[in-house]
Amino acid sequence: MTEEPKTTPTACLALADGTLFYGRGFGATGITVAELCFNTAMTGYQEIMTDPSYAGQVVTFTFPHIGNTGVNTEDDETADPVAAGMVVKWDPTAPSSWRSVDTLSNWLSSRGRIAIGGIDTRRLTRAIRQQGAPHVALAHDPDGNFDTEALVAKARAFSGLEGLDLAKEVTCAQSYHWNEMRWAWPDGYKPQENPQHKVVAVDFGAKRNILRCLASAGCDVTVLPASATAEEILAHNPDGVFLSNGPGDPAATGEYAVPMIKDVLKADIPVFGICLGHQMLALALGAKTVKMNHGHHGANHPVKDHDTGKVEITSMNHGFAVDSQTLPEGVVETHVSLFDGSNCGIRLADRPVFSVQHHPEASPGPQDSFYLFENFAKNMAARA
Repeated sequence: MTEEPKTTPTACLALADGTLFYGRGFGATGITVAELCFNTAMTGYQEIMTDPSYAGQVVTFTFPHIGNTGVNTEDDETADPVAAGMVVKWDPTAPSSWRSVDTLSNWLSSRGRIAIGGIDTRRLTRAIRQQGAPHVALAHDPDGNFDTEALVAKARAFSGLEGLDLAKEVTCAQSYHWNEMRWAWPDGYKPQENPQHKVVAVDFGAKRNILRCLASAGCDVTVLPASATAEEILAHNPDGVFLSNGPGDPAATGEYAVPMIKDVLKADIPVFGICLGHQMLALALGAKTVKMNHGHHGANHPVKDHDTGKVEITSMNHGFAVDSQTLPEGVVETHVSLFDGSNCGIRLADRPVFSVQHHPEASPGPQDSFYLFENFAKNMAARA
């Protein structure tokens, strides 16, 4: 099935099943091939596009007003966009924000990312929900010349995210120190000048705002690459170890990360994981992970905390999940999604080790879950 263009199209989105969507291109020109997902957040498109967890994915935004606040120098979650491309309903308008320094289109173009506007994102989102995250080819050509058969073939040839270790592509090249805290009016980002806890953060694709939240919780943070060994981590004599978010298949990254996590656990120090870090901690404890139909991507996901009975509205971005049916004895399920009942958190019954699937740093998204960083700090204080 093909959505016929109403005007001369300058971009084309080709799905592996042969479906074609025509629209207006912006950002960079060329072709990109990836998995297609949708995100329901109403804010934070810049943070979403620079979230390393989106490596290998084109993001469909269900909220139509994308680009209306422009872009700025402070909201990037990593140095460059990591998401492969962007699909939106309406073409970006001229930005209206006192923080804006450039347009979304210019920002994408300078960073080599393709985008398409004028798409029926409701129809596209329904297709993703019903059929699962499809493989796609996204093309932008100002002259409107598209070899649609070749685009569909490229989409069909994409290997998908299962079995891919993408953490090694987005992790830091070498270790570094982090002390910048969360943004606060009117000072912006300020340094943590009185840290109470030494933390090693293993970077599987860490977002800057996660590191800021650790600093705001009183942590002096040293970031190490995804390939760091337990020996290298423990050589810093940390009070706690943080396992970051990241992209790809946790089982693939886990081939080297799970042995590291197992050895870190032997040191009997507090451990906290988020997203991919949560999934690999579960693998290290003996559970399994599964590929989801279309994943969870948005800033409005309700999660229930079994320990308190409270419901938190959370930010999520994941295409894999921990299979709660495989959790071994001694591993307690702490959080579940109220959308589909999937696992969203675990902890060890007898040790200060826990992790969550959602993103408590709220970038973008609500701030209901910041207490998790404070709980990590409390665990380290109790062991001091």
